[in-house]
Amino acid sequence: MEPNSRDGPPHPLVVIGASFGGVEALMTLVAGLPKDLQAFVALVLHVGHHPSILPELLSRAGPLRAVHPREGEPMQLGRIYVAPPDHHLLVGAGALHLSRGPRENHTRPAIDPLFRSAALHWGSAAIGVVLTGELDDGTAGLAAIKSCGGIAVVQDPQEAAAPSMPASALGNVQVDHCVLLPAIPPLLVRLVGTAPPRAPQTAPEALVREQSIFEGIDPMENLKAIATPSQLTCPECGGTLSEIHAGPPLRFRCHTGHAYSAKSLNSAQAEKTDHTLQSSVRALQEREQLLLRMAAVARALDDEPQAHAGLQEAARVRERFRRLAELLTAEAGGA
Repeated sequence: MEPNSRDGPPHPLVVIGASFGGVEALMTLVAGLPKDLQAFVALVLHVGHHPSILPELLSRAGPLRAVHPREGEPMQLGRIYVAPPDHHLLVGAGALHLSRGPRENHTRPAIDPLFRSAALHWGSAAIGVVLTGELDDGTAGLAAIKSCGGIAVVQDPQEAAAPSMPASALGNVQVDHCVLLPAIPPLLVRLVGTAPPRAPQTAPEALVREQSIFEGIDPMENLKAIATPSQLTCPECGGTLSEIHAGPPLRFRCHTGHAYSAKSLNSAQAEKTDHTLQSSVRALQEREQLLLRMAAVARALDDEPQAHAGLQEAARVRERFRRLAELLTAEAGGA
């Protein structure tokens, strides 16, 4: 997708991102939008790969029809386009695109890819909205929208079911409007009415390169141009993570295309560490059982030295298991 191509409709674009608590927030938001809203609307809710009835819920909540779009579907007014499970949703020049590309911020669909594509293709006619959610997906995407002249709107963190996402956006982006959820629909109507028509413009080179990495276009060269290799590895593919120069927020990418904010990387590393420790506990338990069985067989064969050695080794393994289990219990209690 070439950024800011001259083809496509002139109407503004509203892109929305939400996570934990997002279903209720989105239903409240769409209930306040008018049927004749003169803007395209696309949104991401973190649903992972699980089946989603979000379009049905949103269609019942407000006057606009919500749908999971098809690849290449032309955008229409009067619709709300919802990212399908396990697919990133992107906007092109008047059409929608679906991608099963690398996860960003440890999730797919993710908010940042949608916002980035909105920034690249809609420029100053893009309006980004970050709602309730954990961690900070959407912050980098909202910064991209601002860098291309668009408008940034954030739900007031104090009323959000999960304040982390809107608070991160407020702390890292020059937000234009931070308002309570019920005030967002009339604000969007006003912003849409005064937004400039979609027009071609030049996007920051770093943003174009980052989107190229996402699309698998010369990932090594593009990553080298916008980031510096770190000593960290990608939790998903094991490749080297590079620290992206642009910021805040602090972010990382691997050449495969996985992308992380510092918060999402920390969360992914914690999840991987927990999985590794739990696997170690299971392996120690299984090894103890094997050693005890080997000792029993040796004793049945009157091989007392071998049986004694097996029992001693089993006791050492049991002690390692006990210490590791205590560590996991203590960490769980302090979480």
